[in-house]
Amino acid sequence: MKEIISQFDIKNEINTVSPLKIGHINDSFILKSSTPGAASYFLQKINHHIFKNVSGLQKNISIVTDHLRKKIIETGVSDVERRVLQLIPTKAGELFYKTTDGEYWRMYVNIENTHSYDAISSELAYKAGEAFGNFQCMLSDIPHNDLVETIPDFHNMEFRLKQFREAVENNAAGRLAANQTLVDEIEKRAWEMCAPERLFREGKLLKRINHCDTKVNNMLFDENDEPICIVDLDTVMPGFVLSDFGDFMRTAANTGAEDDVDLDNVGVNLEIFEAYTKGYLKYATFLSDIELDYLAFGAKLFSYMQTVRFFTDYLNGDTYYKIQHPEHNLQRTLAQFALLKSQEANFDKMKEIVYQAQYKNSKITVE
Repeated sequence: MKEIISQFDIKNEINTVSPLKIGHINDSFILKSSTPGAASYFLQKINHHIFKNVSGLQKNISIVTDHLRKKIIETGVSDVERRVLQLIPTKAGELFYKTTDGEYWRMYVNIENTHSYDAISSELAYKAGEAFGNFQCMLSDIPHNDLVETIPDFHNMEFRLKQFREAVENNAAGRLAANQTLVDEIEKRAWEMCAPERLFREGKLLKRINHCDTKVNNMLFDENDEPICIVDLDTVMPGFVLSDFGDFMRTAANTGAEDDVDLDNVGVNLEIFEAYTKGYLKYATFLSDIELDYLAFGAKLFSYMQTVRFFTDYLNGDTYYKIQHPEHNLQRTLAQFALLKSQEANFDKMKEIVYQAQYKNSKITVE
């Protein structure tokens, strides 16, 4: 570990290295200085099996954080260093260090005196909406081609359906016959759910820089319990804003669990949906008319996409997602499909919430 730390251009001598149990992909550590009050650092080993283009990944993060820093400075705030992640380069001027064993490491300045949340409430949903709306707004003038896709086709519904259809054809785990009804339900919605990709090809829907993991635990809160910094930027890449919106709603605006055994527990939480939408549209002033029209659709899209992904893995014999029992991926599939059906039943209400929030915020802007 000392050899790895010594590669980075830091001024403070490190006294303690503490593992940090966050996330499921990268290994993280907090580095404390031996000098009281001196800066601490956040060290990560990048999972290059997931993020195969580490150079592109780190370039993405550098472009985005530099852009955010410039925008935040323009607002005149005094604590810029707490509001955006700061990469520490290596002594050779690189954005990451590769060991002789082929491991990849990066380092940030640690943002002190912050906390995060895992559970959601209406108040937190509103604050999350503000934070992610502002985040996207500040990045909306970066051309999407400036960044690479750190996980190619991550939120591409056409690609996910291609994988699904291959799984159906191969039937590797012999599970298809008992679940043909689910296949039919997925195919019945396939054309509708691929609308964003078609609209993009027609030049009607833009790709923008998205976070692609819009969960409340990817925000740091300050001592006053206000959002101060968006973190976990590994998946920041080009995509559709309705995907980022839907990603949050799939996890947060759900009355049940992602893998709920009791499907009666599962449904769209309209209170959370409304709170996040109001916060998001307060700052997401860059959206086009078609993006606003499809915003509520984004929630359906992501529940559908995850239904497809879980079911694909189940048909393939559970080769991607970690499972706790043999039917876990099917359980997840059914829970996500139940959420989708609830969103479909409440879709008019969801669209009305978007419309009302849009109208209210436009009136505030005019006044």
